[in-house]
Amino acid sequence: MNITMLYSKLHRATITEANLNYVGSITIDRELLKSANMRVAQKVDIVNINNGERFSTYIIPGVAGKKEICINGAAARKVQVGDKIIIIAYASMTEQEAETFKPQIVILEDDNSVAQEFKGLE
Repeated sequence: MNITMLYSKLHRATITEANLNYVGSITIDRELLKSANMRVAQKVDIVNINNGERFSTYIIPGVAGKKEICINGAAARKVQVGDKIIIIAYASMTEQEAETFKPQIVILEDDNSVAQEFKGLE
């Protein structure tokens, strides 16, 4: 049996742009993707801390070092620039894999620079 588990997350990312006229997705700075072990085209859930909205989308890469977090397409109506969000990636694992797996957690500063990185929730 496989279980869907937390794979990684970017915690308290700040929305830098909301682009309604794009075909969809979330743009994330390439350096942040690397820190969180996230991949281009990977499905992620977005949780808006400011208004409680939750939605799923996929990742497209942003310019490394720009600290960009942009919600694109129709989902841009669910955020405002400056909102804090949590970007959550999951993975399907066997029960045995889940026993030892530790998700990558990246906590961000207000400017989307990395404040803290660690593995696991305990």
